[in-house]
Amino acid sequence: MEAGHLLPRSLYMQGVIIVGLILILDQITKILVRTFMVEGQSIPIIGEFLALRYINNEGVAFSFLSGQRAVVTIIQAIAIIIVAILLIKTGGKRKLYDISLAMILGGGIGNIIDRVLFGKVTDMISFSIFPPIFNVADIGVTLGCGLLLLDIILEYISEKKNES
Repeated sequence: MEAGHLLPRSLYMQGVIIVGLILILDQITKILVRTFMVEGQSIPIIGEFLALRYINNEGVAFSFLSGQRAVVTIIQAIAIIIVAILLIKTGGKRKLYDISLAMILGGGIGNIIDRVLFGKVTDMISFSIFPPIFNVADIGVTLGCGLLLLDIILEYISEKKNES
């Protein structure tokens, strides 16, 4: 499929499924945490190593831009739109690329829902070896970015081999 055309139906459905799974899992975990925990509460899962720790984050990663709700929401909305356009316009050529963008999109939508509805994002996953507390949407965005980087590296290697 040429760039600039819509994704084939099967790839479109794959993207919708990935976005949907991340979004649903993210929202369900956030609803459960907000319903059954109080902010600041921590429930050990694997000793001190892994815990559910309910916090609300008004900023982005590491609470950066905390208190700047409008700015953060606008930046996040623009990023979501750009990722969606990239997926629609340039997707369909490389499966890893499509999967990574769908994961980023699902995570981005999950967090912007919180930001718009509550003015902050619910975080709950805490590892003792990794100080920031995060959520399922953050996992989607982070894994998606990692897979996108891997796709870029693999594509670069492939192009270099074809030049030889």
